[in-house]
Amino acid sequence: MIDYTEKIPNNVDLGRDRVLQRALEHWQPAFMGWWADMGPNESQNYEVYLRTAMSVEPDGWAKFGYVRMPEYRWGIFLQPRDANREVNFGTHKGTPAWQDVPGEYRSMLRRIIVTQGDTEPASVEQQRMLGMCCPSLYDLRNIFQVNVEEGRHLWAMVYLLHRYFGRDGREEAEALLERRSGDADNPRILGAFNEPTPDWLAFYMFTFFTDRDGKFQLCALAESGFDPLARTCRFMLTEEAHHMFVGESGITRILKRTCEVTKEHKLENSAAVRAMGVIDLETMQKYLNFHFSVTIDLFGSDASSNAASYYTTGLKGRYEETKIEDDHMLADAEYPVYEVSSGKIVTKNVPALTALNERLRDDYITEIQGGVNRWNKVMEDAGVPFRLTLPHKGFHRAIGNFAGHYISPEGEVMTKDAWESKQYDWMPSPADHAFVQSLMTGRVVELGKFANWIAPPVRGINQQPLNFEYVRFN
Repeated sequence: MIDYTEKIPNNVDLGRDRVLQRALEHWQPAFMGWWADMGPNESQNYEVYLRTAMSVEPDGWAKFGYVRMPEYRWGIFLQPRDANREVNFGTHKGTPAWQDVPGEYRSMLRRIIVTQGDTEPASVEQQRMLGMCCPSLYDLRNIFQVNVEEGRHLWAMVYLLHRYFGRDGREEAEALLERRSGDADNPRILGAFNEPTPDWLAFYMFTFFTDRDGKFQLCALAESGFDPLARTCRFMLTEEAHHMFVGESGITRILKRTCEVTKEHKLENSAAVRAMGVIDLETMQKYLNFHFSVTIDLFGSDASSNAASYYTTGLKGRYEETKIEDDHMLADAEYPVYEVSSGKIVTKNVPALTALNERLRDDYITEIQGGVNRWNKVMEDAGVPFRLTLPHKGFHRAIGNFAGHYISPEGEVMTKDAWESKQYDWMPSPADHAFVQSLMTGRVVELGKFANWIAPPVRGINQQPLNFEYVRFN
């Protein structure tokens, strides 16, 4: 169980390590200052119907109740230790999982933890203004839930930095609160976390696509031979599932509303759909193309010596590593990757150890396609012929073998001029962004009411009705 009698809730017996406890209690006011400055705008006194972790067990792990977000019980929660756990891959395969950082891997592990930790506050910063134009109390509550749990995930990474990396870790923990999403001088580490999230369509796309990248990265780290990191990530995955649900269901509800209006009024083009105050399906496709492409860049280069090192040393595994039937060493294995050669996209086999980023990206794309299929079922059931599609993985890429090339959504290699002449056919234009934002000029906070451009959800949170007071504006 989690000890909520402590100033910092935890299940790691923090009270036994007074030096570490004092260091984290020193960091805590800095975190609260960051939350006041960069957390959800003008929300400090709202009472929000939030879930709070009470246990790390899969059943009954959370309770719901009204909480002011600055009073949310952020803390440090790891899944229980398995004393028999072993390293499952790499050169240390079969040896006991490490409870302390191996000295020779200290720098690599710190880099992994800092990069993961930096994404957590970044997404809060990206979304901080969206509460001012929420489509319902239900949605407002959901974005606040996502925000406080991203804050808790930051705490999880900061604990590891403080506990296992000494002064270097403390300095890195401070830097996590100093960087800012989109800041020209001190930006977040990964590109997608410096992109603006200017509207709720972008938010739903972000939580579907980019939070799902987070899931796959956490799954790979949950295989780590460094046991405290693995245990931390396993519990984070429990919370991450709701974030992805918010994204997928949000897009589903927008599609449903657009289809309802299209059928009811027999609309035949996007201009007519927009005139009814809902989001046209062509714009949905453009947002999908953008968010998919910037998210798959997060997986890194197609062939990466760093990825090979992380695997060989046992620091970061593959998605569902223990379910894969191979030797978990990959010394002689190969994996296919794409590259552009003589104006065409070709496939070549490379050592599987160097292609681990690409394999994780492919696993991710497979799962993403399942979500797109579910979205298309909404339109199929409504009798609307439009279908959403994922663009080619080379489209709009800034990292890896496709960086510097101009690939169409269909996978055609183009010249720069030809690609740029069509980019707003494929991705949101300034006019598209302006239209979507025009639908979100104020917030809908009347009980049980929803903005015109989005359908209500099928059910409420924690079996509450849709007209429940999910947020109290005190």
